[in-house]
Amino acid sequence: MQQEPTIILSGTDPDLPRKVAPGIGRYSGLREIARGGNGVLKAGFDPVTGRTVAIKMLHVENRGVPNDRRRLLREARVTAQLQHPNTVPVYDIGNDLVHGVYFVMKRISGENLFEVLKQIARGNRDIAQAFPAARRVDALADACKALAYAHARGVIHRDVKPENIWLGNFGEVYLLDWGTAKVWGSMDDQTITRYDATRLRKAEEEQLQTLTGGGQRPGTPLYMSPEQIQGVRSIDERSDIFSAGVCLYELLAIREPFRGANIDETFRNIIHADVPPPSEKSPDRGIPPAADKVVMRAIQKDPSKRYQTMRELIDAITSFVPQLDQG
Repeated sequence: MQQEPTIILSGTDPDLPRKVAPGIGRYSGLREIARGGNGVLKAGFDPVTGRTVAIKMLHVENRGVPNDRRRLLREARVTAQLQHPNTVPVYDIGNDLVHGVYFVMKRISGENLFEVLKQIARGNRDIAQAFPAARRVDALADACKALAYAHARGVIHRDVKPENIWLGNFGEVYLLDWGTAKVWGSMDDQTITRYDATRLRKAEEEQLQTLTGGGQRPGTPLYMSPEQIQGVRSIDERSDIFSAGVCLYELLAIREPFRGANIDETFRNIIHADVPPPSEKSPDRGIPPAADKVVMRAIQKDPSKRYQTMRELIDAITSFVPQLDQG
């Protein structure tokens, strides 16, 4: 588990540097702290503010790929504009001559929810005691607050999963990775003409093709909604509600509801298969009926049968949290 950096005099008392290098050259002591499919996350020290920051950039081999560059820039800008307690603050966005597009954000400590679930599934009692069901579900509810805020701003996340929910050492919860987000804009604005709406829809389709490489679907297979898998263009916040419901199922049962032997089977399960409620999937975990009811409504195949807003799902989740860990 990553620890919070210590505040020391060298970060508070020195005068401002006489010269500040442009781009990533501003930051010293760069070291890699995480690596993903196309990007790398590095920690560095900012001599101007005196704080340790996290810097996300593309792998060397991906820096010249337009789709990857655009996705990282989109993630940076969406994250920067969603200023909410459950999103990570963005300090700077730039285009370095050597490292390409990057963005600088708060360096967070703690662990992601996926790692917590993995350790619990492996029988780690210390982790299970540190992260009981109520704490895990509370963390999801906090992440859902970021989603509710994003939805109000016209943004659909499209990749809600435990790996993107970060648990801080001091109770913080952050929803990460807005790289596949769908941005609606202000379609309810009365000043938007029919031409504007058509143009925005066309731009959205072009944007989806660019960001996902054509036929690829944005999202992570285990947590995707049926409409995402089927390539529905007009997905809305109810898609995120489905993904959050899948997360909720896993947080309670410590098992994924739709996992198949391969991606195709997983997709078939999501679209067609009826799954048992989490209490039947994991009868030894003391999951209350109220939790089953919330989960099963959230993962309905038909979006009209789910919770219709993230706020409704949050209220439903918080209503059964006091019933958890009673066994």
